[in-house]
Amino acid sequence: MEQQIRFCTASDSVRIAYATVGQGYPLVKAANWLNHLEFDWESPIWGHLMRGLAENRLLIRYDERGTGLSDRQVEDMSFERWVGDLGAVVDAAGLDRFALLGISQGGPVAIAYAIQNPERVSHLILYGTYARSPGISKTPEEVEAARALLILMRQGWGQDNPAYRHIFTSRFIPDGTAEQMRWFADVERKSASPEMAVKLLIEFSRIDVTEITRRISMPTLILHCRDDQACPFSAGRELAALVPGARFVPMEGSNHLFLEDEPAREVFLREVNAFLLEEEADTAAVAPSGLVTILFTDMEGSTSLTQRLGDAGAQELLRTHNGIVREALKAQDGAEIKHTGDGIMASFPTASKALGCATAIQTAFAERNETAEEPIKVRIGLNAGEPVAEDEDLFGTAVQLAARVCAHAQPGQVLASNVVRELSAGKSFLFSDQGDVVLRGFEDPVRLYEVRGG
Repeated sequence: MEQQIRFCTASDSVRIAYATVGQGYPLVKAANWLNHLEFDWESPIWGHLMRGLAENRLLIRYDERGTGLSDRQVEDMSFERWVGDLGAVVDAAGLDRFALLGISQGGPVAIAYAIQNPERVSHLILYGTYARSPGISKTPEEVEAARALLILMRQGWGQDNPAYRHIFTSRFIPDGTAEQMRWFADVERKSASPEMAVKLLIEFSRIDVTEITRRISMPTLILHCRDDQACPFSAGRELAALVPGARFVPMEGSNHLFLEDEPAREVFLREVNAFLLEEEADTAAVAPSGLVTILFTDMEGSTSLTQRLGDAGAQELLRTHNGIVREALKAQDGAEIKHTGDGIMASFPTASKALGCATAIQTAFAERNETAEEPIKVRIGLNAGEPVAEDEDLFGTAVQLAARVCAHAQPGQVLASNVVRELSAGKSFLFSDQGDVVLRGFEDPVRLYEVRGG
């Protein structure tokens, strides 16, 4: 399992690093305090948990602004920016609907985004988190303790001095081994500077989403360890009381970050998998077997669009593309197999339905472009065969050839292989012979036809 790291740009031009891994229904993890996409993936704490979450689905995670692989020199660390960064990531990943996971300080960010975008968040999962930060001090003693912690952080952040390190590790992984505690010191150094770590902690201490939490409308699962030393169990219990219909799962343990061999980790993964199972089963594309026709779409110049319009503008065009394609798929019994970043891959039970969908898509874009300020031009390629169906996806020569046919098409053009033309014989589609074409990865030339109507 190998993750893919990409970058997107927030509304204030801060670059946010995000990673995708796995396949299936998407689960987005909101960023929390100590993140580094590369280091976390190989770490003895985050790594095993992230792999467990990505085993049956597409997992998307990102580094908080000011930390990890995201831009480090950042002035605005407000809560509103954190919510906006989450939105920038899901837009860049091309997600229309997904489950959302908030751990620790990522919980309130996930809550705020879910309330602002209820149509996009199918399920909300909250672990070890709160509606009102436990760091909001109430007494002079709590204020003094918080001040002392910040002084220690400025002096000892990321140092190899065991005395400094134990202060932090004892709160997050009190049951950790010496090796795991050494890792925690490493993640301190790698994830953020002392100044940024302190700045983040101060901002976290001001979080209070109590009032808006009452408006959560999607199914919500809340999990919390009874003896959590970093975020008290009472905070999770109070959060569960605020969310209408939330399911609350108390877990045994004192570690804020799961260790691989502790029972709470298995409980967490089991509960999350069960919670998401129904949605994943309902929304996953059913990969057909036997003879099918494969269709690929590809937006022209998506990279240049992003450079010219910015991430938000380009993402809006991608949403328009997705909407037009999916409407045509629905009308022709097409099954969306996956989103390819700049387009969509789909399958059809018959060649004629695939051709009808392809021509309808191009007609819809042509009509839209007549009045749109920014035109969208799409390549479409079709091929038919018997692909290999596995893990709700399609593989094999038939799929590869369809992708190559799409890549060979011109913007606004529908190209089909000869087998598609033959399967649709007797229908009302018009084909223009493009001759034999050598496509990358195929030794023998392939006869291609432009589809002109139907």
